[in-house]
Amino acid sequence: MTDQTTRPQFERIIAGLSEGVLLIEPEGEITYANRAALRMHGVRDLEALGLSVKAYRSNYILTKRAKRGHPIERVIKGEVLDDVEVHVARRDNPEQDWAHRLRSMVMKDAQGQPDYIVVIITDVSEMVEAEERFEATFAANPAPSVICRLADQRFIKVNEGFLAMTGYKRDAVLGRSLHDIDLLRQAERRDLALERLRLWETIPQMEASLAVPADGEKLVIVGGQPIEISDEPCMLFTFADLEPRRRAEARLRHSEEHFVRLFQLAPVPLSVSSAKDYRLRDINQAFCALTAIASEEAIGRTVKDLDLWVDDEEQRRFERELAKSGQVRGFEAKLRTGDGSQFDALLAADAITIDDEASVLCAFQDISARKRSETELVAAIEAVMSDASWFAQAVVEKLAALRKPSSMADNRGVAGLADLTTREREVLGLVCQGLGNEEIGARLAVAPNTIRNHLAALYRKLGVNRRSGLIVWARERGVAEGDLPQRKRRQTRPKQGQNKRRA
Repeated sequence: MTDQTTRPQFERIIAGLSEGVLLIEPEGEITYANRAALRMHGVRDLEALGLSVKAYRSNYILTKRAKRGHPIERVIKGEVLDDVEVHVARRDNPEQDWAHRLRSMVMKDAQGQPDYIVVIITDVSEMVEAEERFEATFAANPAPSVICRLADQRFIKVNEGFLAMTGYKRDAVLGRSLHDIDLLRQAERRDLALERLRLWETIPQMEASLAVPADGEKLVIVGGQPIEISDEPCMLFTFADLEPRRRAEARLRHSEEHFVRLFQLAPVPLSVSSAKDYRLRDINQAFCALTAIASEEAIGRTVKDLDLWVDDEEQRRFERELAKSGQVRGFEAKLRTGDGSQFDALLAADAITIDDEASVLCAFQDISARKRSETELVAAIEAVMSDASWFAQAVVEKLAALRKPSSMADNRGVAGLADLTTREREVLGLVCQGLGNEEIGARLAVAPNTIRNHLAALYRKLGVNRRSGLIVWARERGVAEGDLPQRKRRQTRPKQGQNKRRA
């Protein structure tokens, strides 16, 4: 009960409260507002606030539509408010708004009739702004997340990351319970997670298998963080999708299996060693066959321990080239086998990573036979070219081409000495002696026209166009003036009066 004596006393009591208080007459007149209520509306006196509900509604607008009308108007109609949230702003400055939570009570007189209405206002602007920031952050967070209310273990919020990861629709998650969508299915520490959930404590990250519509199940890492939403205890679950990692690991295992199989079956000698100290991690059967070193003797030891390199400086140069560019190609070296014998090798190497360790993949080719063949061939050429008189001219020509391939490059496609007929070789030899057509004809007992035909054939076959070219061609091939075969012809006396001129 209130009367004229108790009301002033009541006003003095509520004047210093941190919550805002409005006293409204049943007819709609606002008769009192404490300092907190004025501050929550951005004014200093009651007149600026509004001396009636109608004036208040004229000065302040709702920035968010209320479902059942303005709460101030509803209390005049006799409705009792219980924590109703309203967002208001001054009409002349709509950018400045406040979030208020309202409660109301009706004070009655001695006869039990409504005397005045008390509206209690709590400013929740900061809390609402924080919630809005949380909502925006939660929605934009790329990490899949869902919020579960502890009271009934139902999901009240879910972000796009969770929906994209699982394939669930939003309506299929919100309102469902942890029992319907088991976020801790097959978790490695499921009992611990459920106990932490019950106690509203942090759930440590752990692997779990999440049932999803599309794939049936998805491997994830899940963790939980206790939070409050609208003063209610909740648990924020966050996830990391392990499916890409699992697929990548499967592909890696598959690739490694292929590598190991190809490595062991490769006919080329191969080794894998640590890039740090060249300690062998693996060798294949071809390497064992080449070096006569068993895998159990080599693996775990360095190439220095195995005394593989004959020349230490050569080894250091190989290692410098590999460190500089990450690969080595066509490196010739002399290596030593397990029984102490030596061989020439051609090396190729690449820097690779195996099990997160810098390594070196090296391939070997035994070129000892090739080196011996090259040495023997050069020696044979030198011996032959030093005295070619005893050797067939055609063979000398072939060896000369091997010895000086660049000098013979321009003659590619031109006939060699062995391609000439006996008569052509005879004509060529006499040309080298400086004889003319009639003299050659007389020597060979043929007409001068026949000699001209043979010369034309030689020009065509040897790629020259004059006698001097024939002589140079023959001398380049080590042909002396008397080296070419000549058949003995009976001497014929030229007819009287025949001119002895050279063609």
